[in-house]
Amino acid sequence: MRWIYISPHLDDAVLSAGGLIYEQTRAGQQVEIWTILCGFPPGEELSSYAQLLHHEWGVPSVNDLIHARREEDRKACQIVGATPVHFDDLDCIYRRSKNGDWLYGYIFLPPHEEDQDFPARMAETISARLRPNDQLVCQLGLGAHVDHVLVRRAVDLLQRTLLYYLDVPYLFKTPEEFASNTAGMKANAYEVGEAGLKSWQEAISAYASQVGQLFGSQDAMREQIHQYWLENGGIRLWSFD
Repeated sequence: MRWIYISPHLDDAVLSAGGLIYEQTRAGQQVEIWTILCGFPPGEELSSYAQLLHHEWGVPSVNDLIHARREEDRKACQIVGATPVHFDDLDCIYRRSKNGDWLYGYIFLPPHEEDQDFPARMAETISARLRPNDQLVCQLGLGAHVDHVLVRRAVDLLQRTLLYYLDVPYLFKTPEEFASNTAGMKANAYEVGEAGLKSWQEAISAYASQVGQLFGSQDAMREQIHQYWLENGGIRLWSFD
């Protein structure tokens, strides 16, 4: 059996469940992280919003950034022992309408009408790679990032037994969403030891282009992950079973 963590972007699965992934691979389980939205857009043109984000990340070139982020992901996956798999759909900040207009000027928006078929297409792409005994783990969708919403919709369409991880750092930023998003679900507790915590923090540190924007600093990230680990004794995954 493989554990397949579905990650919208090049960091989400490790951010949210890196300690558990480390424990699983150390125990000899096969773990893969499938990042869905990390394709290379055609050309280097950016929307004004994407330009702002690229400025914050310190990499103006689209291709350079995606190459760098894929390399960050490979390093992070190596730390926790997972195999990275990179898909070719585009992050929302790079997606355009049929008329060439930018679909999103912000990431915390409802899905655009031209993205309505996106979950079905993603589900087909994911399904083509799955084996019957794979255990899928998907983000819950806390924080309402449009890409997280769409990827969860895609995974839900697969009609398989699913486990859900809580979206870090959105869990910390929008804790008021937790209760409503887990209503009717069961928590599954997984112990993560101190070595797993350290590897989790080190793996997140590998996403050097993102840590500052997501947490403020490396020290703040380590403290938040440490507190999350203390409160849970590890990591919880959620299910409807």
